[in-house]
Amino acid sequence: MIRLHDISLQRGSKILLTNATTTIHDGQKVAITGANGCGKSSLFAVFNQQLTVDSGEFTITPNLRIAHMAQEVTALDKAAIEYVIDGDQHLRSVQHQLTVAEQQHNNNLIAHLHSELEKIDGYTAHHRAAQLLHGLGFSTQQEQLPVTNFSGGWRIRLNLAQALMKPSDLLLLDEPTNHLDLDAILWLEQWLKSYRGTLIIISHDRDFLDNVVNQIIHIERQTLNTYRGNYSQFEVLRSEQLAHQQSLFEKQQTQRAHIESFIARFRAKATKAKQVQSRIKALERLEKIAPAHADSPFTFTFPASEKMSDPLLQLHDCALGYADQAILQNVKLNIHPGDTIGLLGPNGAGKSTLLKSLAGMLSIPSGERICGEHLKIGYFAQHQLEYLDNNASPALHLQRLSPNASEQSIRNFLGSFDFRGDLAFDPITHFSGGEKARLALAIIAWQKPNLLLLDEPTNHLDLEMRQALTVALQAFAGALVVVSHDRHLLRNCVDQLLLVANNQVKEYDGDLDDYAQWLSQEKQPTSQQLESSGTSQTTQASQSKKDQRRKKAEIRQQLRPLTSKIKKQEQALEQLLTKLDAITIQLNDNDIYSDNKKEQLKQLLAEQHAIKKQQEETEEQLLINMAELETLEETLNDTLADE
Repeated sequence: MIRLHDISLQRGSKILLTNATTTIHDGQKVAITGANGCGKSSLFAVFNQQLTVDSGEFTITPNLRIAHMAQEVTALDKAAIEYVIDGDQHLRSVQHQLTVAEQQHNNNLIAHLHSELEKIDGYTAHHRAAQLLHGLGFSTQQEQLPVTNFSGGWRIRLNLAQALMKPSDLLLLDEPTNHLDLDAILWLEQWLKSYRGTLIIISHDRDFLDNVVNQIIHIERQTLNTYRGNYSQFEVLRSEQLAHQQSLFEKQQTQRAHIESFIARFRAKATKAKQVQSRIKALERLEKIAPAHADSPFTFTFPASEKMSDPLLQLHDCALGYADQAILQNVKLNIHPGDTIGLLGPNGAGKSTLLKSLAGMLSIPSGERICGEHLKIGYFAQHQLEYLDNNASPALHLQRLSPNASEQSIRNFLGSFDFRGDLAFDPITHFSGGEKARLALAIIAWQKPNLLLLDEPTNHLDLEMRQALTVALQAFAGALVVVSHDRHLLRNCVDQLLLVANNQVKEYDGDLDDYAQWLSQEKQPTSQQLESSGTSQTTQASQSKKDQRRKKAEIRQQLRPLTSKIKKQEQALEQLLTKLDAITIQLNDNDIYSDNKKEQLKQLLAEQHAIKKQQEETEEQLLINMAELETLEETLNDTLADE
């Protein structure tokens, strides 16, 4: 269990947290959310015991095995699969000791170390690492390639695999989906759902959070606000709270009107029944949570060029790729104003190749690319940030495109992307990845295209900016073709899906849930091959595993009374937290502070105080019992080790 009580946290002169309190119980899956710079990564460093709080109390279960995802990776000549196995440091230590023992012909130690390898599933390590790499998109051949052969994004995937490889009680993942495609994200979701330890995540992928976490800790105004449920449930609850703030009422209603209008337009033009229902459901939910984003700093749109051609762009019987190797064959595509198209397909199938070909960035080996008379393309490449001038300011980037534009018009436009004041005129060399991605999108919007071609536009963007991008794309009058691992954006912005797979581009009649099932079926043969390759490694350890399971069952039997007590205390805590959530909602209602409700307010505050006191007492008793359980487990494990 992790407990923060009245903590304060400061980095340099910036105060991040003041008198903040929260508790994370064993086995919970928690997301840390909040605006950029609010202290999410610093809080992670506290959890990882790399940073101490300035005041207050931070307690964590003793001897907790912590795994975290490193953000940097040193270029190594070591094979990728060996790098991943390095995540299990205890396994590597045992393997090293075994090598030394064999050199010294110490048979007793050799026997003991082989027993230890069985105990920690060391004989299946290679197979387990291969499964992790496969799930994250690496081929069997890539497993043996040195780390130096991989680009930065793929090295981050290796770091993620290494963190998952380490046996842990607490797993800390900071933006784990940032460099993943949709296929890998879907796999990671399933892996994390089955993870038995405590999981704490920072992520800007709302669908990913919805499918994985059961608690949100939101950092706002230098405090920690805990919400039970996933991200969507948090949005609804926060939306209800903000809806009571009169100062935001007008802006909320403007956003509601916009979304209602969009739903009406979509109903009128939609054609496919299944996608229609899925899309309308998502849009209606977007309307419901609109107040949660009423205080967003982003107000930008994508104004389309005044002139449109119909069609805007056509591909006739095209082979796409390179002269010596066409990746896609017989591609036929007509793009009209108002079309909104999402591209699906496995990693490496050719989605980016299709976008580059549409943008004219790749020559077409055969077939015909026909541009409309007034075609004006806005292209966002996966590595778009590399094309920015680090020595130039956001304003200068726009001035180079429009030398006659006034400074005020540029200021106003950049302000809608939250580049305000001096930030609009500062060189971008020290900008974060998220700020640079915002600027890249601003440059595209400034040029008023009528066809947007976006390749992973949400990389580096925080949740608030992703929401603003979704709303802006909904209102875009031109055509949109997008590749994205952000399912929320796809569900809310596209009404046609194309599947890029097996050298073909075909219309896909299902929705994103159907695609996840299709992807799972496509991967089954490879998964079965991996299972087959691992069988020979695991057979020799099967009998000892049966003995292990029997002994573990005996341990559980002896620990049952204490674990039962802990479970009851955890359930009691859940009930207390639910009551506190209900009281918080009532206290956020301005009406409760009126003169005629003073008694009710007094009663609520007294009830809140009593429940918080009861919560602290229960948590303290739970910590004592958990420490007792840990001691008992160690005693029993020592007994088993002596047998």
